[in-house]
Amino acid sequence: MIRVVLLGQGMVGTHFAVGIERLKRGEIEPYGIPLANHKLPYSIEDIEIVASYDVDDKVGKTVYDIAKKVFGDNFNLPPTLKDIVVERGIHLDSLKGLPVKASGLEDRMSIIEAVGELVDDWKSMKVDVVVNIITTEAGESFNSVEELRRAIEMDDRSKLTASHAYAYATALLSMKHWKAAFINAIPTPLANDWGVIKLYEEAGGVILGDDGATGATPLTSDLLEHLAERNRKVRYVVQFNIGGNTDFLALTIPERNLMKEKTKSSIVEGILGYDAPHYIKPTGYLEPLGDKKFVAMNIEYISFNGFVDELTVVARINDSPALAGNLVDLVRLGKIALDNGFKGTIYEVNAFYMKKPGPPNSKTTSKITAYYNMLKWIEKACKAQRGLLEIPQIRFSISE
Repeated sequence: MIRVVLLGQGMVGTHFAVGIERLKRGEIEPYGIPLANHKLPYSIEDIEIVASYDVDDKVGKTVYDIAKKVFGDNFNLPPTLKDIVVERGIHLDSLKGLPVKASGLEDRMSIIEAVGELVDDWKSMKVDVVVNIITTEAGESFNSVEELRRAIEMDDRSKLTASHAYAYATALLSMKHWKAAFINAIPTPLANDWGVIKLYEEAGGVILGDDGATGATPLTSDLLEHLAERNRKVRYVVQFNIGGNTDFLALTIPERNLMKEKTKSSIVEGILGYDAPHYIKPTGYLEPLGDKKFVAMNIEYISFNGFVDELTVVARINDSPALAGNLVDLVRLGKIALDNGFKGTIYEVNAFYMKKPGPPNSKTTSKITAYYNMLKWIEKACKAQRGLLEIPQIRFSISE
């Protein structure tokens, strides 16, 4: 069993919860879960959501009630979601500037007290994996365990984000009780922060991140890899998204948009080996689009004999289900890593699932390359569980 905590019961968390329970009931096929057809030490059915946290009007409601609002009255929702009541988490202005009334545990206590309360709760629930899917926030790296610890202990709310506080709580759980994993699916640099990574190395926990790659960004990375392999000179890359969910609303705030732009733009030089002119970032919010975002990209390149060609892609992608499917894998991989003695962050996992894979200054590769490297990591990681592991034969070799 893998006991999971969700941080942020928005669209992604709701799709994750509903999807997991529907899979357990045999109502849907596991499409959209990259490793669904691979026999791992943990099955999808081993995932159990034991708690959910948020800071707005969802607090006090059941995940069933929230899902009913998202999916509608006519959708056959799993009744087991009635057992999960959303608790109040840490805010630290993560929704500041949005038309949402929110408050966190830190409004009535210090940050270190709020962190301690979470650790006590998670200890009683025997939590294995904590998944961070709160709304995109603006945050910077600490790069030092001491600086991060000092900010927590001194209640320095000018430097801390909710993600930092949650990650610190998970590290404390690992130090004091048993090893736990933290999945950072938003852009706040945690797996790209040496301070956070070293904290997890000390604690013996695992942190994976940053910023889940689900739609246009992994497609763009694979197209760039295609062009690089054929020695075509990319003249420019344009990629933008417009959506109507809360995360896109948050991205209308410049400092939050900048966080997302940093993680999305990192692919260009990493794959091509040179920084082609590019415009890659979320560009707008339009409420009627809802969760099904509009994606467009245009890549112009020079081919043989100096001729110029271009690729143009237009798509509509359901944003939240795409990330929720990846989280099904990440939860299991986080637990596998813990079982096999890994600590800190794991590049091979991050490179496939994240826009900005940690640790800092890691090479960005195409997702197809990252996929096969990840399979090789799984094979090595599961030596102790070899009898339970079944990975399809790799179709081509990739150098170490």
